[in-house]
Amino acid sequence: MDLFSRSWTALRTAVAELPDEDFDRPTVDAVTYWNRVDPPTGEDPLDALIPRLAAAYGEPRWLKFHLDDVGSAAGRAAGLADPAVRVGTRDEVLTAGDYLSAYVVEWTLHHLDLIAHLPSAAEPPAETLAAARVSLEKIAGSPFPASFSDKDALLIGTGRRDPSDAEKAALGDFAAELPFVLG
Repeated sequence: MDLFSRSWTALRTAVAELPDEDFDRPTVDAVTYWNRVDPPTGEDPLDALIPRLAAAYGEPRWLKFHLDDVGSAAGRAAGLADPAVRVGTRDEVLTAGDYLSAYVVEWTLHHLDLIAHLPSAAEPPAETLAAARVSLEKIAGSPFPASFSDKDALLIGTGRRDPSDAEKAALGDFAAELPFVLG
């Protein structure tokens, strides 16, 4: 629960602190949800959903307002949730704790996407980077090399950054399985 709130708060803070002109900078596309899937081809109308939704706000201040409003409510709900209660989503049932933990991956990846071209923006908290890495390693069925920072494991593992030659060597045969597109 704490990591959900920390990752969500960090993302909301990063969005709130961005000057409006930074919303026009390019970002890496975010993955959509935690199962390995084929990369989007652009043929499915839903492939463009997120850019369309973001553009619908018109001005960054409306996006910031909406994210803060929804995010504040989500943070309060997470703090009040019983982690053992079962919830259903996408035709699956899991505990509220597991559901919120899954979102640590998404918020952390979205945060990395947001700051990809903004070197002065605050990075996700170290704890959420570490938790997201552990989750990605479980999804992948293999750990990333210990020499990789949590951030680099997430960026390389999800195709947000290509590995260097040295990183490819450290990955060995595992490199051929990358990137993982989560859905």
